[in-house]
Amino acid sequence: MNVDEILSSSPVEKAKRPRREISEPGTVWTRDQLKTFLLIARDHRLWPFFHVAAYTGARRGELLHLRWSDVDLEGKQITIRGSASFIDGKRVEGTTKSGRKRVVSIDARTVQVFRAQRSQQAADKLQLGPEWRGAGDHVFTTGWGEPVHPDTLSSLFPILIKRYNLANPRTPLPHARLHDLRHIHATILLLAGVPVHVVAARFGHADPSITLRVYAHVIRAAEASAADIFAEAIGE
Repeated sequence: MNVDEILSSSPVEKAKRPRREISEPGTVWTRDQLKTFLLIARDHRLWPFFHVAAYTGARRGELLHLRWSDVDLEGKQITIRGSASFIDGKRVEGTTKSGRKRVVSIDARTVQVFRAQRSQQAADKLQLGPEWRGAGDHVFTTGWGEPVHPDTLSSLFPILIKRYNLANPRTPLPHARLHDLRHIHATILLLAGVPVHVVAARFGHADPSITLRVYAHVIRAAEASAADIFAEAIGE
């Protein structure tokens, strides 16, 4: 090979990586449908998890990582520090998807849900005594004190929906996944006029542009009424 044909660096290193396509979430529940689900789930001991997921938009793994030391009921906020999952049958805890912790505000109703969860957990621990298996400070645990398995929650979600639909065939809940509670949270906030950068920070998105791309359809719907809102504000 001719020496003059040898490149000092690879052209590939200067090439831009293709942007990963971020698909928009499908149809999500309305507010009333969300209320219906949380109402029918109240009879299950894991109902507090579903409530917190819906009212904070936090990911499943983030809430399963949550400790009581991360819950500030007086300040009405929780700190998302990491995420939990199961790999090869073993529980693994690591950082959040963005690699950073974040603080998420909670409302007064959710504060009460946390208080009830802590009371229930204390009652379980007292009843089991030395058989209590809780080795950490996790917020969401089984009746034995062990951290809840992620698959338990994902499997329970459609079961509760199916149970409701069988009893209410005329007003069934559309199919949804546990992760859709996160999408519902974002949709309701954006349609209510909460700024995109606030929703992005709440969701742990590294850049508001991610939120813009994921929820572009929601933002377009909100923009449709922007002209009327402006005219009403001006008073004309």
